[in-house]
Amino acid sequence: MAQAKSGDTVKVHYTGRLDDGTVFDSSTGRDPLQFTIGASQVIAGFEKAATGMSLGESKTATFPADQAYGTRDERMVMAVSRDQLPPDLKVKVDDQLQMRRPDGRAQIVTVTAVSESDVTLDGNHPLAGQDLTFDIELVEIV
Repeated sequence: MAQAKSGDTVKVHYTGRLDDGTVFDSSTGRDPLQFTIGASQVIAGFEKAATGMSLGESKTATFPADQAYGTRDERMVMAVSRDQLPPDLKVKVDDQLQMRRPDGRAQIVTVTAVSESDVTLDGNHPLAGQDLTFDIELVEIV
């Protein structure tokens, strides 16, 4: 039976959980996730876990933060003065905003605090710093 290898496009069903068992994402009830192994389209640990799987095989794999969304970087948390934001922009905690980085690329940030004078923005991925566990089932090698 064929095994998934680098360069293969695969389809998988998955459920992702935090250490406390909380499900943060799942393909249940949706189309399977499709990606190409080796193309860095998914987190490194997920790609590594899919490599070598056979069609119909299921597995559970746990990835440390550095193979998932990385460790938290407190340098990516910043307070900005409200006058640096558009005057009509109403923000609240947990809102996500898009900013332009100095290199011109877009970056999503999450509002973590709001005061009369400042808004605190966090550029870390919401799952940064967390180990993740995935149940993965390989349903197709395209």
